[in-house]
Amino acid sequence: MATTSRAIVDELLAERSLALVGASRKKKFGNAILKELGAKGYRVQLVHPEAESIDGVPCVKSLAALQEPVGAVVVVVPPAQAEQVLRDAAAAGIRRVWLQQGSESEAVIRLGEELGLTLVHGHCILMFAEPAIWVHRLHRFFKRMGKSFPR
Repeated sequence: MATTSRAIVDELLAERSLALVGASRKKKFGNAILKELGAKGYRVQLVHPEAESIDGVPCVKSLAALQEPVGAVVVVVPPAQAEQVLRDAAAAGIRRVWLQQGSESEAVIRLGEELGLTLVHGHCILMFAEPAIWVHRLHRFFKRMGKSFPR
């Protein structure tokens, strides 16, 4: 899988209104993304097929049900579910998608390309959303040292 360019990362992060698919009532990584992005000034709308709200944030059942337009969707679900999220994003007119690590696979990336979506994959959104906290800056440094960091 090819790495994502820094220009595409920056383009997606310039979108200040995001949808998030993958926050959980069980306090998983999607919840940390919700909290961190909110603290960084992003407007985050949650998509969850069953929950009415998560951590006090209202949820909608699908990307088609979003109350306000978003510039991108952040995906924090397994690849089998991510494929449907990509289809739903394309149907809803959302062209930018961040596939959080663990959501991507070759099949998911290929589907995103077939749907004409701009994808970020292979990177944690919290490494790039500024201001990054120290642990994410450290993670970004080590990724850069491994030359897998987008340039």
